[in-house]
Amino acid sequence: MFKSLVHPGSFKGGVHPAEAKELSMDSPFERMPNPKMIYLPLSQHAGKESKLLVAKGSLVKKGELLAEPDGFISAPIHSPVNGAVTKISKTANLSGVPKTVIEISVSEESEPSYLEAIDFKTANKTELLDRIKEAGIVGMGGAAFPAFVKLSPPPGKKIDKLIINAAECEPYLTRDYRLMLEYTDELISGIEILMKIIGVDCVIGIEDNKPKAVEILKNKLGNRTDITVRVLPVKYPQGAEKMLIYAVTGKKVPPGKLPMDVGVVMQNVGTAISVFRAVALGEPQIEAYVSVTGGGITKPRNIIVPVGTPVSEILDFCGGLKPDAIKVVAGGPMMGNNLYDYNAPVMKATSGLLILTEAESQPGESIPCLRCGKCIEVCPVNLMPTRLSQYSKLQRFEDAEASGILVCMECGCCAYECPANIPLVQWIKLGKKEVMKIKQQERKSA
Repeated sequence: MFKSLVHPGSFKGGVHPAEAKELSMDSPFERMPNPKMIYLPLSQHAGKESKLLVAKGSLVKKGELLAEPDGFISAPIHSPVNGAVTKISKTANLSGVPKTVIEISVSEESEPSYLEAIDFKTANKTELLDRIKEAGIVGMGGAAFPAFVKLSPPPGKKIDKLIINAAECEPYLTRDYRLMLEYTDELISGIEILMKIIGVDCVIGIEDNKPKAVEILKNKLGNRTDITVRVLPVKYPQGAEKMLIYAVTGKKVPPGKLPMDVGVVMQNVGTAISVFRAVALGEPQIEAYVSVTGGGITKPRNIIVPVGTPVSEILDFCGGLKPDAIKVVAGGPMMGNNLYDYNAPVMKATSGLLILTEAESQPGESIPCLRCGKCIEVCPVNLMPTRLSQYSKLQRFEDAEASGILVCMECGCCAYECPANIPLVQWIKLGKKEVMKIKQQERKSA
C-alpha cells in the first residue's frame, strides 16, 4: 500500500462504510450490444434543457447534433446511435421526474458523424474550449455540470490548480477505478488538454484503496512534476469537491462559494477522458461507462452503453436480478436515487446501477431521536442535521434556511450514522426543495 499524503487537517467528519468494491473492481469494461430503442433526455446536465433540433421521422446518425444548448449553462445532445426518431415524449428519467425525451429506433451501425479531430498539441486554448462545448461534455462526477463553464472562470478569478477527482469514495462503484486502469493514456492526455486550457499544474487526488491505479499512474507519469498523484486515506465523502480540495490543498471553500473562488478547477477522471476523445477523436459525449454491481445482480460488471439505454436492458445483460434483490439505485448507496421505473434511461453522468438485497439496504425501523449528536459529529460541512430535519417536518423553512439547509450536500453521512434510523437526508432534501421554491417565488415577486 502506498503511503498516504494528506493535508494535516483532513476534513472534519465523514464516515467509513463498507466499501464492497470487490464485486466489480476486477471486471474490465464490456461493450453491451445496442438496444432496439434509445430514450435520449434533453436534460442530462445541470442548467437549462437543450433545445430540440429534430422531429418525429428524422433519420439520425451516430454523433449527429440533435439538440443545441439553450443558454450559457446548458449542453448539446448528440445521437449515440444510427436510427430514426419515432417520438418526442415526456418520460421519467433516473430521478423519477418526467423530462422531454427523443425516442430513437436503432438501425445498423455505419460510419459515424463525428466532429473533426483536433491536434491538441498545436491547438490554442479557444479551439480546445470550443470543442469541449461543442461535444457536449459534462462532468461525470455526479452533478453533470457543463465542463466548458467550469473551464471558463470569469475575469478576476485566478486559477492556481487543476484537481482531478479520482477518489471514487462511494461504496460499490468502480467505474473510475477501471477507467484509470484501462484508459490511462487517454486520461493523462485529457489532463494535459485541461491544463493547457487553464494554464496550471495538476494534482490527481485518489484514495489509498486503489493501489493498482496509483501504481499505473505513477509509472506512466514518471518524473513529471506538472502532474502529481496525491494518495489520500479512505474516508467518505472524500470525493466531494470541497472535501477533496481541502484534503489536497488545505483551502476551504466557504459556504455559497465555488472551487474557482479559492483558485481551483476540479474535473472527474471520466470527464478528462471524454475531453480527450472529443478533441483527439472528434467524439461527442454519447456513451456511458457504468458499474452494475451489488448483491442483488447476477453478474456484477462494468459496461459501456449508448447514452439513453434503458436500465431494464442493462439489468438483463448482467444476468437479471437475484430473487432477494429489493432495490435498484442509480448511483451509489450514499447519494444515489432509488429507481421506480426500470425503463428509465442512463444518462451522460450515470456512474453506476446498484442492485441491493434486503440485507444490504434495510436500516431497521425508525425511532425517536436519541439526542446522541452523532449526525453532528460526522457532518463534513458543520451542520446540525437533526435540527434541519425537524424544521423540515414542521415546515419551518425560514428557520431551516437560517440554519444552513442550502449548504447541505446530501452526502448521507448523518443518516448512515444515525442509531435511530431517522431518514435525515430525505427530510433535508424536502426542506431544501421548499426553501428553493420560496426563494424563487420571492425573486419573481421582486
